[in-house]
Amino acid sequence: MQRILSLLLVVITLWSCNDENSKNKRYLTDSNGNLNHLSVVTDNDNWNGAVGETIRTIFAAPVDGLPQKEPIFNINQIPTSVFSDFATKNRIILKIEKGDAPKVIIKRNVYAKPQKVVLVQGKDPQQISRVLTEKKDKIINALKAEEITERQRLIAKSLSTEGKPLKDSLGINIKFPSFYRIAKATDDFFWLRRDINTGTLNIMVYEIPMDRIKNDSTIIQQVIAVRDSIGKKHIPGPTEGSFMKTEEAYSPFFYTTMLDNKPTLEMRGTWDVDGAWMAGPFVTFLIKDTENNRYVVAEGFAFAPSVNKRDYMFELEAIVKSIRVLE
Repeated sequence: MQRILSLLLVVITLWSCNDENSKNKRYLTDSNGNLNHLSVVTDNDNWNGAVGETIRTIFAAPVDGLPQKEPIFNINQIPTSVFSDFATKNRIILKIEKGDAPKVIIKRNVYAKPQKVVLVQGKDPQQISRVLTEKKDKIINALKAEEITERQRLIAKSLSTEGKPLKDSLGINIKFPSFYRIAKATDDFFWLRRDINTGTLNIMVYEIPMDRIKNDSTIIQQVIAVRDSIGKKHIPGPTEGSFMKTEEAYSPFFYTTMLDNKPTLEMRGTWDVDGAWMAGPFVTFLIKDTENNRYVVAEGFAFAPSVNKRDYMFELEAIVKSIRVLE
């Protein structure tokens, strides 16, 4: 009888602990919202004043490298007084609050999951505007990273099974959707292509020796020369002798970044084809693979006349950023 009572006591204790844990555990609903749509939580006075102007200047600035002006984020302002329930479920949120000191706090999964919430504080509108300006790159990068992860999550729902040739030839893994096809393949060059209603989305992946790029004042011209040589060899235009090349009228945007934890060169601009009404945006990444003494080059470019291209380029960027160089 004593053993039965002891066993019963253990069961009751375990049940109580589990019940207490379930009460303490937060259950978050799924986040929602279109890609690159930013909810800005701030009072109407802020939104209609200097803070709102700073927010629009930073977060609705044109995306680098697109032929038409399109904003980094579509912005939806939500007054603080109505920020509750469904309004809190957007995937990326910028929240403005009055505080004693200037501060930027970045949190994940506050009201839903997955979610990135950026809290910006300052003692007055001028200080808040200054914090936003000083920390804009940090904030934009955090929000964009969340959206890249979300785009990759959606891509993973229907992955192509045709990635093995890139693994065997170039020593990389890349995750791309099943509606892309390999349009051209050689021992050291691959062209992935997706047909869309108004044109095509394209990804090129290849490698070049590391000494092809010198880290000096001509580095942009060197990268342009590389991509133009690849365009001439592999991406022909509609007329004999024509090919895709970097548009000469505008200088591309150039950055250094990290991809697959490796130093990476990034270039954004527009391409065209001589003698043909063909042009569009591109983004090129040169991943420094020191172990193999090479750059892995991956580029996304779009041909989508008469339509907005930001989201198309974002898809291409998300695919390229899935690249992992095999050890």
